Amino acid sequence: MEIINNFGLDPYLFGAQVINFLIVLYLLKRFLYKPVLSVLKKREDAIKEGLKQAEEARLLLEEAVQKEKAMLKKAQETAKQTITNAKEQASLIAVQIEENSKKQAEKIILEAKSQIELETKEAEKRLSAKISDLSIEFLTSSIKNIFSEKEQAEVLDRAIKQIRKTN
Repeated sequence: MEIINNFGLDPYLFGAQVINFLIVLYLLKRFLYKPVLSVLKKREDAIKEGLKQAEEARLLLEEAVQKEKAMLKKAQETAKQTITNAKEQASLIAVQIEENSKKQAEKIILEAKSQIELETKEAEKRLSAKISDLSIEFLTSSIKNIFSEKEQAEVLDRAIKQIRKTN
């Protein structure tokens, strides 16, 4: 007891400080710690969901690229088949009337090429539109929990303008 008095420690004041500390500790734990953890958990969940959606969008994009390659391959095969058919027809007609058959073969080949070009351009346009739509959907779902509605609208407007510039 003498040591406590030598250091100037008042036992009642010390007890009151311990009680005050425990009260403050309880209040912080009850009213601050849990809500902060809740907010952090929600943010973590939102980030995980965003990563999941990004992976899904990546898979969709890869699938779209595969479909594009398949469509282009099919268009090339169709072109080859069309050219082959045109050549066969031209050779049959060449036996009958050589001069007219040459003109008809050239016409068929040109039509086939232009048709192939049109089909390829249409496929590219559809794919580009689909990718743009997927990009906008992904961006919309990705920024939903990160930005306010006003910021979301601004980001989407900028993204849509940028996508339209590239298309």
